[in-house]
Amino acid sequence: MFVITLIAPPGVLDPALVDSLRNAWGGKSVQWLAADEAAEFAVAEGPANFWHVWTELQALGVDLVCQPLEGRRKTMLLADMDSTMIRQECIDELADEAGVGARVAEITARAMNGELDFEAALIERVGLLRGLEEAVIGKVLSERITPMPGGAELVATMKAHGGHATLVSGGFTAFTEVIAARLGFDEHRANTLVAADGRLTGEAGRPILGQAAKVQALEEITARLGITPADVIAVGDGANDLGMLHRAGTGVALHAKPIVSEQCDVRINHGDLTALLYLQGYAKTEFVT
Repeated sequence: MFVITLIAPPGVLDPALVDSLRNAWGGKSVQWLAADEAAEFAVAEGPANFWHVWTELQALGVDLVCQPLEGRRKTMLLADMDSTMIRQECIDELADEAGVGARVAEITARAMNGELDFEAALIERVGLLRGLEEAVIGKVLSERITPMPGGAELVATMKAHGGHATLVSGGFTAFTEVIAARLGFDEHRANTLVAADGRLTGEAGRPILGQAAKVQALEEITARLGITPADVIAVGDGANDLGMLHRAGTGVALHAKPIVSEQCDVRINHGDLTALLYLQGYAKTEFVT
């Protein structure tokens, strides 16, 4: 059996649309996870015209997902940070404070879309931060960084049901430490910014955490917890997230770059991070805040 899930911003999902799709695909009874926001129904097999319908619904602001019904509720969350759990790219915000924002933002965009080698792009961007006061990190965290909607509910709800939450980022521990604590993650992994005498040296600590390291984190943590990658729901938006998105039982491309969306079967372009709870069959009434 498979489950079809429709997710949209509050007030957008039309019950008539859900019923029409259920009837066309011979689905079982519709279960509303949140009125006018999320609904699901089971089908015997994945619809042959799924991606055609997916494209039509994107124009209506509705996300559509088809996945196996069995095993969809996961016991581990593995999440990217920049542009996933938070709205910003931390290195871009630091660069803006350093007066090199436009140059760094351009490199970031190309790296996240898979046009540049991630490690080389990170080394170049960090190099442009040389001389920036280390205290600016705290300023950026307090003044520029905002959480992605639904993130706190996602982490709290999964943890309330026995889940484990890991934040894994190609960014920096100076940020993941704070964001992980704010959102309730159990642990975090990221790169380090080297500083001396209160200023950034323009160097990143080695080894640099990129795509392979995110996959390594998934494998190491699942082994430690006694679970398998199939028990993981991973979420990210950039090319360096593709490895973990493919390795996880459910890999979610969230408001992702085109190269990422094209390679993922689960794409959330209109919903927020609570979409990951709806995908697992949680109703809005079950969310923990």
